Amino acid sequence: MAGATVALAAFHWVAAPRAPGGDVPEAGFFKGPRVDVHTHISPVRAEDAVQLMDRFGIDVAVILSAAPPGPEWLRIQRAAAQSDGRLIAFAGMAWAALRYPDRLGELLAAGVHEAHRLGARGIKIPKALGLALPDPDGGLLAVDDPRLAPAFDAAGALGLPVAIHVGDPVAFWQPVDEHNERFAELSLHPGWSYADKDVPSHRALFDAQRRLFARHPNTTFIAVHVAGFPENLDEVDALLNACDNVVVDIAARVPEIGRVPPAVGRAFFLRHQDRILFGTDFGLYPTSMMLGSPLAWPETDRDLSHFFRATWRYLETGTRDFAHPTPIQGDWPISGIDLPDEVLHKVYWDNAARVLGL
Repeated sequence: MAGATVALAAFHWVAAPRAPGGDVPEAGFFKGPRVDVHTHISPVRAEDAVQLMDRFGIDVAVILSAAPPGPEWLRIQRAAAQSDGRLIAFAGMAWAALRYPDRLGELLAAGVHEAHRLGARGIKIPKALGLALPDPDGGLLAVDDPRLAPAFDAAGALGLPVAIHVGDPVAFWQPVDEHNERFAELSLHPGWSYADKDVPSHRALFDAQRRLFARHPNTTFIAVHVAGFPENLDEVDALLNACDNVVVDIAARVPEIGRVPPAVGRAFFLRHQDRILFGTDFGLYPTSMMLGSPLAWPETDRDLSHFFRATWRYLETGTRDFAHPTPIQGDWPISGIDLPDEVLHKVYWDNAARVLGL
């Protein structure tokens, strides 16, 4: 790993000509290293994943596994360890500790220490926290439940970033009908709708997340999916201003951030250029792919190529009104924000290298 990391860190990037319109190369215009901080790669597809990374200009990918230390996670870690530094793996919390409420924090913290001992590069908290995990005292376990504090403090003490997925698109709380902008996606996955479920509101989850971040200033949090609120960059802006221990990734949320006026989106990236990480939410499973969200049809190579090219077009060019990376995630055009190369280098590499200790 060390040799591969040193080689990438020493990579000299150069600006490349980028123009609106025209074709975008599958590896984009940017001639520098990229870290995808948000992928889901099955260990049996690790070699295939590296080949696709080569094709699309990804140097390192983070497998955001939510599996706790154990046989399943060890298979992922072994695959990552055999990739010559191309893949690195996070581990999940040992949520089985919920069976022992009097020792919950202690056992979760012990699981974080075990993940670190086994080589995890970070901890992944899935959206089940706040939406599905049961509270031993009844109801749902809150995102900012104080009993979880020992685990988050342990991650901070060990230098493990915590990638946390809180909430879902705002539309998932709205009635599933033709007026819902994510109607196609929710029709395909009706279980993703919270419209008739007894769960916290989107606002309540976002606020709980902010309280959690403020409570653990010595822990670095990766608030995935643009902190769960890409529909409102003002809210994310305020969160980043308030909590300097937080960075965000853009995985599977280019459709949302790409539909704001380009000047607004570009200003957001420039303002927080040290706090934004590139991610895709690309999944590679034993018999299938996921391109940000499962499609209504088997993913094709054309879908895969469009997924990455549209992402590069958004970040690297000023092209207006083109199809966003994942058609099932809303039917609207997006426009590119044409980031300067020095900012792209931060978003693609520097920020992840700092957070992950590459």
